[in-house]
Amino acid sequence: MEKNLSRRNFLQKSLVAGIGLSLIDPFAAFAAAKKSGMKLGLVTYQWAKDWDLPTLIANCEKTGYLGVELRVDHAHKVETNLSASQREEVKKRFADSPVDCIGYGANFEYHSPDAAALRKNIEGTKEYIKLCKDIGATGIKVKPNGIPTGVPREKTIAQIAASLNEVGKFAQDFGQLVRVEVHGNISQEIPNMRAIFEQVTEKNVKMCWNCNDQDLLPPGLEPNFNSVKKWFGDTIHVREFNVGEYPYQQLMNLFTGIKYDGWVLLEARTEPADKIAAMNEQMKLFKDMLALAK
Repeated sequence: MEKNLSRRNFLQKSLVAGIGLSLIDPFAAFAAAKKSGMKLGLVTYQWAKDWDLPTLIANCEKTGYLGVELRVDHAHKVETNLSASQREEVKKRFADSPVDCIGYGANFEYHSPDAAALRKNIEGTKEYIKLCKDIGATGIKVKPNGIPTGVPREKTIAQIAASLNEVGKFAQDFGQLVRVEVHGNISQEIPNMRAIFEQVTEKNVKMCWNCNDQDLLPPGLEPNFNSVKKWFGDTIHVREFNVGEYPYQQLMNLFTGIKYDGWVLLEARTEPADKIAAMNEQMKLFKDMLALAK
């Protein structure tokens, strides 16, 4: 039974991937496939926030987005209040589809000087790590969310790193990654993210590149990228490739250069009338950039 299910999932994934590749020039798609193992997935931030779980999975299947990072308080309602049987049902829905549940996009943060608030965020992270394990995901996304004024920067950086080490050690027992989004006022500046990770000791705590304007601050995108690339995991966040001035082609070149084969997760911020058409458009742009990556 399990063998048949695995074979069916393989065939489904191959079919959907083929459909996605056929949306663009086949020779360019073939070249991209040979050069990169990067895959485009979806963060349910805006475009999928109103879709229940069956709709979310179905829409990802039809557009070739074969990985999903779920978000809190969205219509799919995958939260820690789910019973054991409900968690198993979520796991089964993903297992029966070609779409992977990559993990959970949580809002837990570790910068507060208030000890009670900090502890609440750490313990909340642990509960969602358990949820990730139960639904068949591979990790949880967390974030620093700023550097408080009135507190020495070095103290906050050390506190964030210590918190990540605690939740990372906890996550190891559940086979989960802790994916740390480059996020927050001041904390999202790459030298500060580097300072945090220089104090992270748990190997399952990884950095999630987030395509912020601050990535372009001196000395520039490539030096900033190179300064933290050793901590990258299996997810990065992007916005719409054709909105704004972020140098996405250069970024794809850089990730191709380090042979990154993880997920590129679309965290779209616009409100298109036809989200399926918008997803198809972004998939085409993604494949086109991979074809040009060098």
